[in-house]
Amino acid sequence: MENDFDQDQIGELPQSIIEIILAKLPIRDAVRTSILSRRWRFRWASLTHLVFDDNCVIYDDDRPVVENSLLNFITKLLFLHNGPIHKFAITTSYLQGAPDVDQWLLFISRKEVRELVLELGEGEWFRAPSCLFSCKKLTRLELVRCELEIPPNFRGFLCLKYLNLQQVLIPPSDIEYLISSCPLLESMTLSYFDSLELTVHAPKLKYLILEGEFKDICLANTPNLVAISVGMYMTDDIAEHFEHSSSCNFDKFLGGVPKLQRLIGHIYFTKYLSIGNRRGWNSFTYHHLKFIELYQVSFDDEKEVCVMLQLIENSPNLLELQISGSSTSSAATRNIDLDFWDRKLSSNFMFHRLKTVKMADVFGVPSELNFIKYLLEHSPVLESMSVTPSLYVRDRRLSMSIDMLSFRRASPQATVIFNPDHQA
Repeated sequence: MENDFDQDQIGELPQSIIEIILAKLPIRDAVRTSILSRRWRFRWASLTHLVFDDNCVIYDDDRPVVENSLLNFITKLLFLHNGPIHKFAITTSYLQGAPDVDQWLLFISRKEVRELVLELGEGEWFRAPSCLFSCKKLTRLELVRCELEIPPNFRGFLCLKYLNLQQVLIPPSDIEYLISSCPLLESMTLSYFDSLELTVHAPKLKYLILEGEFKDICLANTPNLVAISVGMYMTDDIAEHFEHSSSCNFDKFLGGVPKLQRLIGHIYFTKYLSIGNRRGWNSFTYHHLKFIELYQVSFDDEKEVCVMLQLIENSPNLLELQISGSSTSSAATRNIDLDFWDRKLSSNFMFHRLKTVKMADVFGVPSELNFIKYLLEHSPVLESMSVTPSLYVRDRRLSMSIDMLSFRRASPQATVIFNPDHQA
């Protein structure tokens, strides 16, 4: 009797509550609710968000068995589905390119899909069918490990706001056309691209993440960018390209981002910015930039140091600065002309808003210590500076700490924290 009472209660739930419950369940469990009562039967068939992953089927050591089970589950579900599909996501290591996947995409392209996420398999890359480009109402598109070829009749994703492409094979001209054909694009991630020369035209873009082997990056029309994260990998081919480049990368990358608030530059970023840079030429002011993080800055390279200083000195409202050194033995033997730092230390420039500085992977060579000294002497409201030496530095740690403690501080409340035993 108690079980019958529970079933009656479940069956009498309002439709709005049933829809909320179904929306919060994994898709496999949502389908199973059909057994609860007659009122629940096939209610899942009108779900607008369909998210599939490896948990949709029972695990089996026989990979083909799991793959077939997942194919059948998704195909049957779509066959029984009724109504619009606003989100369609597949994230699985079992499926690769298959005629079934093409049919699914053709099906959902007629269902007013707004969010599409595809991450299939670990073997051959999935070749996306042309029907993907007929999803006119897409606001979010995420593709991982696939091949894309834009059809001639494609006129853009006019509603797309979020684009995430990882390990995607696409001609350079097509990726630029795709970006420029999304007039509402606000957030974009491009990861694991090889030897790409990229020009970005995206006037609404606010958030940008780039990671890969980029030969060239030009932010030609991105006036609304507020956050950038860049990771650049170096190959012999790209290094040679950099050596023969004469254009100013700093201008091309940071010359048109007046609203920038947050900048993260990973490996080789400052090296890239330093190419073609005109020393002492400071035409851009980043009034909104409050956070800068730069990885593996070569303090033995005067061009890189100039670029770093050009960036932070032209950010009058900078609140937090994080810098890591290059962690190479060459930094201990080659240094910038000390006259360079004498001129800097004697200047009247001040970081009037800088409150937090974090230095990591520090070798303790003169150029690094002079930079630390420069920040301490020119930051009147600094609250804390933490310095972590490189793991490769053992014999100079004591002298490093003594030197830093002796530096004059413009801020009476500034504390200097030396972390000699910190493990990265």
